[in-house]
Amino acid sequence: MNARALYEALLDTDGPAEDVIGPWLDQEGADDYRDRLRTASTHHHWWGDEDGQELLQELYALGRVSDVLLLHPELPCRLRLFTALGMTPFEDATPFDPFLHEIVEVEQAADPQAPIEVLAVRHPGLMLGELLFSRAGVRIRAGAAHAQLGVADRFPLYWTFRRADRRTHDLSHNWGGNSQWRTDFRLDYRTSGGDHLNVAENGSVDGRPDLGHYQDLTPDERLLTPAERRELLRHRCLLRAPQAATELAGSPGWEDDLFPYEWRLPDGEA
Repeated sequence: MNARALYEALLDTDGPAEDVIGPWLDQEGADDYRDRLRTASTHHHWWGDEDGQELLQELYALGRVSDVLLLHPELPCRLRLFTALGMTPFEDATPFDPFLHEIVEVEQAADPQAPIEVLAVRHPGLMLGELLFSRAGVRIRAGAAHAQLGVADRFPLYWTFRRADRRTHDLSHNWGGNSQWRTDFRLDYRTSGGDHLNVAENGSVDGRPDLGHYQDLTPDERLLTPAERRELLRHRCLLRAPQAATELAGSPGWEDDLFPYEWRLPDGEA
């Protein structure tokens, strides 16, 4: 079993997605596949060896399967697939939590200081034990000081392959037909000891206080404030126009040049 084959079969079919998912789940080796996925369910440095690298790429391919199923009208088949693989769906609506919630729609509150409030869950999220596999898509209401209409719901989503009405970026984009499938899945864990975001391959969550004391930080990335870089890492996008919007306007397409994939929060900050 492999998720790339499932993804390609879903793209090729003109029929119901269930006609592809059912036979894929019924393949020989399904129990071993579930056991393999379970290896990733706890934050215990499993990703450091060769088998771990292969599992990171398999999780990435499953993420693309999830993305394509979010475009499909048969959303229940998405839950059938991933619950069969050992994942747990969640639709927690309150309070808003960037670890769990991806902003899909924004209703702008009249009070600019109104905090982010979840109005509805558009699609459930998925957890694999302690590992976040997919955030729940939510409609929110918020004041512009916290989330702006046209930014929080339209700024490119990073670590994301595809969405219906939104630009996305992940490390597979612009790579060849085979190379793109060697992309690693982003690892975010919610443990009893706290959250661990974008865990590095060596297991480190070390970072710099402003997520930016890297010598190779691009000029556009330097124009984002430390708080904006934190926001982008936590939410996988910006929620408000950056403070340096005027300067950034002089670099058309600057969003495409951001490279947050190696950003980390300082240990203990999530």
